[in-house]
Amino acid sequence: MAGAVLVHGLYHRAEHFALVAHGLRAAGVHVVVPELHRGSLGADTAAIQAAVDELGEPPVVLGHSYGGSVITGLQGAAHLVYLAAFVPDAGESAASAGGATPQLRNAIVSAPDGSTFIRRDSAADVFYADCPEDRAAWAVDLLRVQAPGCGRGVPVHQSWKHTPSTYVVCARDQAIEPEQQRMSARRCTSVHEWPTGHSPFVVRPELVVDLVLDLLRGCATPYRSDGRHSTAHRP
Repeated sequence: MAGAVLVHGLYHRAEHFALVAHGLRAAGVHVVVPELHRGSLGADTAAIQAAVDELGEPPVVLGHSYGGSVITGLQGAAHLVYLAAFVPDAGESAASAGGATPQLRNAIVSAPDGSTFIRRDSAADVFYADCPEDRAAWAVDLLRVQAPGCGRGVPVHQSWKHTPSTYVVCARDQAIEPEQQRMSARRCTSVHEWPTGHSPFVVRPELVVDLVLDLLRGCATPYRSDGRHSTAHRP
């Protein structure tokens, strides 16, 4: 079975995927969860590309939120999973796509150096509104300050144009508008919609584990040889 690479979003850390990584490793999957926050989209993408290359066999690569911009620039993945994530086309960035909810915009605080952070009293409602209180508190404690500029980065490649891909819409998302997600999902090979908030890897890790295992077992919707996206499994 090929491996899996999990890519977190802005303000988050690799540790946020701990529950998913544990479930996949228990199933015998080689899981890599690199840390981002390397100063730019290009640097973040290079770190994930190195992880993909080191695995040898093409892995399933999952990107959450801003992580969608990161995985869009990759080469050599077997399957891409966009989890409430951005799917940029040529010349587009996460910032230009828009879709941030009023709750997210109100929760972001800018520092004099251009970095931003999420207000602690708003973070749980924005990212983990459907999580049990103790688990949400754990996830909030892991959040970090975000350096400026990453969200404005434009991927060099648009890997979803030639790599099979799955989009997961989080229908109760309080960070990225679900309708924006549905628009992004049109670029992917197949689509799932889950009744979760922005962070199912925290509140419902088994959903993420099961999806990745299905893809690793070859159960993803086939990518047509003529390069067109299948519409199977769309809601």
